[in-house]
Amino acid sequence: MEAQKHFGPMGIIALPGCEKLAKQVNAYLVAWRAGRESQQAGYVTDSYLLDLEVSRYGGGEAKAILNQTVRGLDLYIMVDVTNYSLEYELNGHMNPMSPDDHYMNLKRVINACTGKPARINVIMPFLYESRQHRRTARESLDCALMLQELESMGVDNILTFDAHDPRICNAIPLMGFENLPTSYQFVKTMINLNLHEQFDKDNVLIISPDEGAVERAIYFANILGVNVSIFYKRRDYTQIVNGRNPIVAHEYLGEDLAGKTAIVVDDMIASGDSIIDVGRQLKARGAKKVIACASFGLFTSGLERFDEAVEEGIIDKVLTTNLIYQNPDTLRRDYYVSVDVSEYLATIMDSLNHNTSLERFIVSDEKITNKLKTS
Repeated sequence: MEAQKHFGPMGIIALPGCEKLAKQVNAYLVAWRAGRESQQAGYVTDSYLLDLEVSRYGGGEAKAILNQTVRGLDLYIMVDVTNYSLEYELNGHMNPMSPDDHYMNLKRVINACTGKPARINVIMPFLYESRQHRRTARESLDCALMLQELESMGVDNILTFDAHDPRICNAIPLMGFENLPTSYQFVKTMINLNLHEQFDKDNVLIISPDEGAVERAIYFANILGVNVSIFYKRRDYTQIVNGRNPIVAHEYLGEDLAGKTAIVVDDMIASGDSIIDVGRQLKARGAKKVIACASFGLFTSGLERFDEAVEEGIIDKVLTTNLIYQNPDTLRRDYYVSVDVSEYLATIMDSLNHNTSLERFIVSDEKITNKLKTS
């Protein structure tokens, strides 16, 4: 990569709750660029992280303050809308930050830039309101509205990972929208930790836990050279519980599981009810192992139910990425595996800063194939 051809000086702003991932990414960029030569000022530096302060008044109102100039920078703003560990004071009470609060902070930072950066790139691993991606009744389309709002504020590119429904990009057809896969990182992690028996049709079966994850499951199955089976959710459409129609049962459509490792792939684990029920059915059908792979581990109902599922032999391993907040208690579980995506993200940002194609990141077939050959 030719260092002197980069778009412009890079600056990284980590919003509250995204500092850990930003520091990991920054460390890779600093190390890589220290070994390159460039004639442009700011290319090689001790840190690309910029000083941001988000302060609040007693009534809960907030403002973002940039303590460094952003004029002319190729700016990368990193936000984790799922981080529930942060709190702020509201009229004498501590209020946990919601996705709405994180998104509002993002807009505050963009507003504080006042149009000075050469380019604004938003890195939002878990796309805000992405589960509300289509209209089925008289309801809001929050994700589409968010994308259009960021476009109107001058954002040039949005980078996200394994979007719940990638067709949401249709809301901003003239704006940069990169939906990046984490497939290779999961395969690499399973190989490095020897979580697989052997990736062939006799030993491994890829499982889609519902109809929405079919495309992802088929991709995994095709690239690994194994077969895929599917569950579909039978729902009760006469009522809504926690914003959704409750699941009555998971119905299985697929081949015999006896003695095989079942790898369940999905974009997220929320409460965990679905993945545990799927695991229970897979083990009842003779699966030797059940490995759950999800890009985002929200674990909205805690880990206790997963502890019980592991003790009962329903699930053997749970893999999610470090793209969003990970509770320290989660990391201490023996059955939990954190899939590190920080180097991958740093490489993407480095390439984008040099205005080079991201195709090799979006299509990771060759990398996965090569990893399988050398394992």
